[in-house]
Amino acid sequence: MNQFTLDQSLCTRCNLCVRDCPSFIITLDENRMPTISPDKEQFCLKCQHCMAICPTGAISVLGKKPADSRPLSDIPRPSFEQMDLFVRGRRSIRNYKNENVDKALIDKLLKSLAHVPTGCNAQELTFNVIDDKDVMHKFSDKLVDALIKASEEGKITHSLLVQIGGLPRKAIEKMVFRTAPHALIVSAPQDAPCPREDIALSLAYFELLAQSAGLGTVWWGFLRLTLGIVPEVKPLLGIPDDHEYYAMLFGYPAIEFARTAQKEEVAQYRRVII
Repeated sequence: MNQFTLDQSLCTRCNLCVRDCPSFIITLDENRMPTISPDKEQFCLKCQHCMAICPTGAISVLGKKPADSRPLSDIPRPSFEQMDLFVRGRRSIRNYKNENVDKALIDKLLKSLAHVPTGCNAQELTFNVIDDKDVMHKFSDKLVDALIKASEEGKITHSLLVQIGGLPRKAIEKMVFRTAPHALIVSAPQDAPCPREDIALSLAYFELLAQSAGLGTVWWGFLRLTLGIVPEVKPLLGIPDDHEYYAMLFGYPAIEFARTAQKEEVAQYRRVII
């Protein structure tokens, strides 16, 4: 049950919840009060739009009460100019300080990720985090050991990794882990409505949130490449076998950029005319 309840003393009959329900399951009763009939509850997306949009806080749903939500007026939204500069100034960081990020900050970032959009609001993402640099070093040792062995056995043919055979161990670690102390691995069931899109969106949100908190990030494509060669290391990360996944490295950056790049000419803009 979605536990849709209405405080009639607060309801102004504005019908915003009816108009905004993605599943069109909220209707008006004989007193023009919003309600959901029992036969329609199965179609609830559990998005909480009805509770979030109610201006007077009259609606509770899924056991959630509006008084426990944060008012959107608490913090003014950043201006377009601020967001534009922030997005333009986002950089992939490949040099990190050898220190742990405060776990309280990591917890805040992960809790924010519960709010990222998912296809059909499936909310089937799993977030596995390496939040201790010592754990990261142990994982690095095991992955690099496996890669060196695979190289010696001639199992590495990918163009980005074939050079591993001629590199010293430290160089392999630098290439694959970029000196990052932490990693976030996001996975979703393969039968989710949009597993790959959900994963990519969550990591994109994490990247912007992390960089707004003073952290550096880089998309960890090398993890997918290397685990494809040495899959025996994958269980260490707790990724279910039936999940799609992708990952991001993060930590305190050891470098600082002074200005934005200039990329406007690389994008193609086409206006659709019908």
